[in-house]
Amino acid sequence: MKYPACAEKQIRKPSQKLMSSETPTDSPEVPMENTPFPEVPDVEGKVKSNDNPLERLEAGSGKEECLESMSKRQRKKLLKQKQWEEQKDLRRQKRKEKRQKRKLERQSKLDSSSEGNDRKCMRREVVPSTLRLIVDCSFDDLMVLKDVKKLHKQIQRCYAENRKAFHPVQDIQIRTEHYSELIKKEDLVYLTSDSPDVLRELDEKKAYVIGGLVDHNHHKGITYRKAVELGIGHAQLPLGNFVKMNSRKVLAVNHVFEIILAYLEKRDWKEAFFSVLPQRKGAVPLGEANDSSKHALSGKEDEDNDSDSN
Repeated sequence: MKYPACAEKQIRKPSQKLMSSETPTDSPEVPMENTPFPEVPDVEGKVKSNDNPLERLEAGSGKEECLESMSKRQRKKLLKQKQWEEQKDLRRQKRKEKRQKRKLERQSKLDSSSEGNDRKCMRREVVPSTLRLIVDCSFDDLMVLKDVKKLHKQIQRCYAENRKAFHPVQDIQIRTEHYSELIKKEDLVYLTSDSPDVLRELDEKKAYVIGGLVDHNHHKGITYRKAVELGIGHAQLPLGNFVKMNSRKVLAVNHVFEIILAYLEKRDWKEAFFSVLPQRKGAVPLGEANDSSKHALSGKEDEDNDSDSN
C-alpha cells in the first residue's frame, strides 16, 4: 500500500527516533498508532518484587544465598534494621520511664512552689523587733587571717538566721563609723561574759553590742575593758542561771545572735539557750549537772569557734 509523500514523512520521523538506537532493517515501518505498549504490572506484583530483605531473611528460605548475594553495606544495613526491631520494646520502656520522671519532676516543682507560698504567708506574719544588734569588728589586729575568716562566716550565719526569724532585728549594715558615734551611749549595752551585771530582760529600745573576736581565750576580758573605757553599759547573758557547761561561758558571735533572736520569739531564756547551744558545749539544765559529762568534748574543739562576745 502506498502513502502520500507528506504522510510518509510524518510517519517516518517518529519511527526514526524510536529506532535510532537499533540497527537498521528492511522490515516495513509501522505507524505509531498501531505500536503496542508493554503491559504495566499491577501494584501488587510490584510490591512483591520489592520484598524487604529482612522479611526474606526471616522467612527462612535461602538465608545463606540471600546474604551472599548482598553487598557488605547491605548486610550492615540489614543488621542495624534487625537490631532496631529487636530493641523496640526496650525503647518503649525507656520512653515510659522518661514520661514518669518528667511527671515526678513537675509534681516536685508544684510542691516546692506551694511550700514557697506557705513561707510567704508565714513571712507576712513576721513582726520585726525594734531591738538593734551590733557586731564590733574592731579586733582585726588581734586575730590571724584564719580567725578573721571564721568571724566572717559567723556574721554570715547571723544574717541568714535574722532573715528566718519571726521577730528579726533591724537589718544588718556595714558601717565604717564607730557605733558610739551613731548611737547614744546610754542606749548601748556591751554583751560580755566578764561583766558583773546579769541581763534579765531585753530592752528593745537598746542596741546590744557583740564582740567580734575569735581569740581562743588569748585575750580574756578585752570586751569588758573596752566597754568600761567607752563608758557604755555592759552585761552578760543569764547563762549561769539556767545552764551548766563544761567549758567557759564564751560563745561564738552567731550563737549570741541566735539566742537573742530565740528569746524575742519565746520570751524564755532557758528555751532560747537550749534551742541554740551546740552539744559540744556540754550544756545541760542547771538541775542536771551530774549528767553534763555525757555531752562534753575536748577543750580544743570547744575553743575553735569561741568568741569573747557574751
